[in-house]
Amino acid sequence: MTSAPDAVGFDAFAQAFRRHAAGVSVVTALGVDGRPVGFTATSLASLAAEPPLATFNMALTSSSWPAIDSTRRVAINMLGQDDYLVARIMAGPNDRRFDGEHWEAGPGGLPLIIGATAWMVGDVVAATPVANNIMIAVQIDQGGLGEPDEPLLYHERSFRALGAEL
Repeated sequence: MTSAPDAVGFDAFAQAFRRHAAGVSVVTALGVDGRPVGFTATSLASLAAEPPLATFNMALTSSSWPAIDSTRRVAINMLGQDDYLVARIMAGPNDRRFDGEHWEAGPGGLPLIIGATAWMVGDVVAATPVANNIMIAVQIDQGGLGEPDEPLLYHERSFRALGAEL
């Protein structure tokens, strides 16, 4: 096993996860005022096939947390490399994330990202606080597939396609 002798403690933890490529998705919901909210997430994971359950994590300090906390329904949009500009927009300032024509209203009015490789809608069935974060489980009841695309990845603090920084 190879190890970096200069990486210890929190620095080693942070460096390890920077080196771990993750798929990119956008989680969206409607706020209590009916406005769309959302954020770019790299923590999306499949929890179970039967029933279909997905999980994602977010910081309790996230500008999107109050909307996610106040709703039972969310949409999860999986992004391909052609969606990297949308990923940047949705990771940017909260008040500008839904400016433009990169989304449309989907089931129940939930925001869906146009061009996403796949989308899923479901109910939040569990939300478990851990430190300053929360782990959220969603039972999926609707979804669809977009056009196939190479995956959009987040690696070493950058959005990337397979083998290339975007």
